[in-house]
Amino acid sequence: MTTMTRHAARAIAIVGLAALLSGCKAAHHSVTSTMPHDYRQRHPIAVKEGTRTVELFIGDRRGSLDPTQQAEVASFAHTWRREATGGIIIDVPAGTPNERAAADALREVRSILAVSGVPGEAVAMKAYRPDTPAKLATLRLNYPKMIAEAGPCGLWPTDLGPSLGAGTHENKEYWNYGCSSQRNMAAMAANPADLVQPREETAISAARRSTVLGKWQKGEATATQDPNAGKGKISDVGQ
Repeated sequence: MTTMTRHAARAIAIVGLAALLSGCKAAHHSVTSTMPHDYRQRHPIAVKEGTRTVELFIGDRRGSLDPTQQAEVASFAHTWRREATGGIIIDVPAGTPNERAAADALREVRSILAVSGVPGEAVAMKAYRPDTPAKLATLRLNYPKMIAEAGPCGLWPTDLGPSLGAGTHENKEYWNYGCSSQRNMAAMAANPADLVQPREETAISAARRSTVLGKWQKGEATATQDPNAGKGKISDVGQ
């Protein structure tokens, strides 16, 4: 290989390496440059339709619900009336050792739902075969509802340590910052619609307002007095 050929090969290698490094830097810069600064924009809370499920474990020799399961079904019916966006679907196991017991328990479930105010036409059954035969098949009650959700968390598109990207020198928030807070807030919302718009104000209590105004006109304290306030003080011991 001649000297000219060696110089040419070295130049080509240098150009290729420079192109590779510039490509990595460009890709890294594209991730950090498009990252929103506000964690509420990086991890927005989305309101969508999800599913509420209650699983009832039915033994193959039982065929009925225990008191705890009866209370779970009654509570399920109550929440369905308040928050459901559709009917109830009951998944009934088929081809399992507890198939007959689950069918017997299903009649009790439907009876509790009917007593709790769930119309019969709002309940549908669907047979299913469990994926794992060794696992005890459950009687599953499901209905759709609106849920709030954020995340997923734990994504690391950029390195927290020093790197070639400009983001590490600009003191920007890392990608996962605020994700868990957003996810917890979404999980704690009793009504997901409250995260989008406020509720209407309820009617005032005219009787309570008259009482407070009357006390204010007389110069009396308007705060509600606790009847148990002052009881159990250390100074009262032994009296």
